[in-house]
Amino acid sequence: MKRSFIREILESIDGETISFAGGLPDESLFPIEDLRKASDKVYENPKNLQYTISNGITPLREKIADFYNKEGFETKPSNILITTGSQQGLYIIAKYFEKKQIVIEEPSYLGAVNIFKMNSMDMKTVPLKSDGIETQKFCDAYKDAKLAYLIPDFQNPKGTQYTETKRDEIANCVMQNGGYILEDAPYSELYFEQKLKSISSMIPENSFHLGSFSKTLAPSLRIGWIRANEEIIRALTMIKETIDLHSCGISQYILDNYLEDSARYEKHLHHLRGAYKEKMEIFTDALKKELSEFVFDMPKGGMFVFGALKGFDTFKLVYECMDKKVVYVPANQFYLDGRISDEIRFNYTYSTKEQVTEGLKRIHKVIQK
Repeated sequence: MKRSFIREILESIDGETISFAGGLPDESLFPIEDLRKASDKVYENPKNLQYTISNGITPLREKIADFYNKEGFETKPSNILITTGSQQGLYIIAKYFEKKQIVIEEPSYLGAVNIFKMNSMDMKTVPLKSDGIETQKFCDAYKDAKLAYLIPDFQNPKGTQYTETKRDEIANCVMQNGGYILEDAPYSELYFEQKLKSISSMIPENSFHLGSFSKTLAPSLRIGWIRANEEIIRALTMIKETIDLHSCGISQYILDNYLEDSARYEKHLHHLRGAYKEKMEIFTDALKKELSEFVFDMPKGGMFVFGALKGFDTFKLVYECMDKKVVYVPANQFYLDGRISDEIRFNYTYSTKEQVTEGLKRIHKVIQK
């Protein structure tokens, strides 16, 4: 196992560096005033600073269950386990399946790969295409593993959105063979065109659906969740209790208070989608102008642009770019074999328009050498 390159990058860059590396939301879009008001109400009651229950406060689990029910995915609060970010949720599930075989996308999210390695899981990769995973190869691998980790909505790192057809095919494969999928969905609300039905909703007894408020509200709250069948949630809760007694109570109470006004949250999400679509267009327009050598697909949501600089080893290139105070994530970090790659993942949600233009100009100057 190795440390996350992205986390190391975030520690090493200074205030002068333009970063396209981390999956960071735009701080100017945090609903600060609404969260402040919710926080003030929480601090009126000293009991909110007390220990709470391991699986998460009941009112917040009820509200998260309502998110699913409104989409036709029948869910009770007992189907929800609150976690300290969705990263902890992944770790808890991996501990539950320790030493098992698991099918993952290629490329895949580095944070999940490290968790699976830590829990001695045998990873089998299946190539990811522009419309989702190669389903026949997926099903061939899944028949043996009966466990898979997928990010169908604006995948990290590729930004891919699975088509409805591929979602159906994966659900059918799971139903025919049994087992489980881990459906990681931190970006599912950040769509520009339409939100597609989750795979988990088609196979509720054979899935773990992971959600988070980090990308839609504020990462520092560190609140995520797992949606699964009640029996498994009880088992996962016991594992969680060996890690922490409960996720941050203050954050849970603030979120619960904020979500009392569901229309306010929906309005915020609508504003977020519009703002991120605009930022995506600014970034991709700048790519075409300042870094025309970069070949990419237009994102339909999420936080990332993924593509290739033909003829370049982008891992070697990133260190030259760091000397010029600009950084991105080279795609070799997302492949199990660490292969030489000409691909790059850019984050487009964090930087300003001026930083985007200047940062891409700096990269272009490096590659011209």
